[in-house]
Amino acid sequence: MQPGYDQALYLLPFDHRNSYVKSMFNLKPPLTAAQQAQVEDSKKLIYEGFLQAAGGGLAKEKAGVLVDEEFGAAILRDARQRGYVTAMSVERSGSDEFHFEYGDDYADHIEEFDPAFAKVLVRYNPQDDDAMNQRQAGRLRALSEYCRGAGRRLMFELLVPATEAQMASVNGDKEAYDLRLRPTLMIEAMRALQEAGVEPDVWKIEGLDRREDCERVVRQARRGGRDRVSCIVLGRGADDDKVRAWLETAAPVPGFIGFAVGRTSFFSAVADYVSGKSSREDAARRIATQYAAWVDIFERARDARPAA
Repeated sequence: MQPGYDQALYLLPFDHRNSYVKSMFNLKPPLTAAQQAQVEDSKKLIYEGFLQAAGGGLAKEKAGVLVDEEFGAAILRDARQRGYVTAMSVERSGSDEFHFEYGDDYADHIEEFDPAFAKVLVRYNPQDDDAMNQRQAGRLRALSEYCRGAGRRLMFELLVPATEAQMASVNGDKEAYDLRLRPTLMIEAMRALQEAGVEPDVWKIEGLDRREDCERVVRQARRGGRDRVSCIVLGRGADDDKVRAWLETAAPVPGFIGFAVGRTSFFSAVADYVSGKSSREDAARRIATQYAAWVDIFERARDARPAA
């Protein structure tokens, strides 16, 4: 099966685990049964917000959720049954180096839930630890080969954390790193992973500030006959204005098909519900409103694209 996916794709991702449990509930694994149920319930709340927004007229083939098996197994099953796009994370949470959450049994878990996408989050800086990069590439190649052989799609969330030397070169300025260094490093990482035999159908990409960088990323994603491979924008927990700017920059670029904006969509609403400041209904409504707003922003910017 040739890699690629070029339909519109609007994901609400809430597959966060270690960081979510700590920041939302101030808990550390292993969780008690009551704590596990509390985390699962909070993810059901996010899903309720998604369903509310998606039920407002958004085509099911465009709308989807990205969630983890640990806290969202019931959600994965329900969303798939309803006909929404599902993506399931398969990476171990909280690890700087990519490992499978369930070790060599990862394929069994993917088969059980039958998601539209198996998704991996990988931290990969091509100028950092070469030995670690090679180890990661080997595991990722195995996943990619499994997906190709099983007729399954792979979504690749690429994070490129700066090295100390890279940050020093921009005087510690994170925005300068994002603007001046990260785009080229992302492209180098994509090229290295492709050459290592890793073939995503969709690249989940940190937001870019310049259209020309979005175009460069798409060219890399689609090089060598990968004509249907596409990109989506991730939110990175940024504020509303920043996420809006990233979406408006990427949407007009052919090859960017949507987004996966998570924490910016749900975190404050869930936090208010957990703390008792907000009702469940109000929290779900806020999540729905924010998700629907991202869809509107992306589609308006995409539709303003000049005719080819």
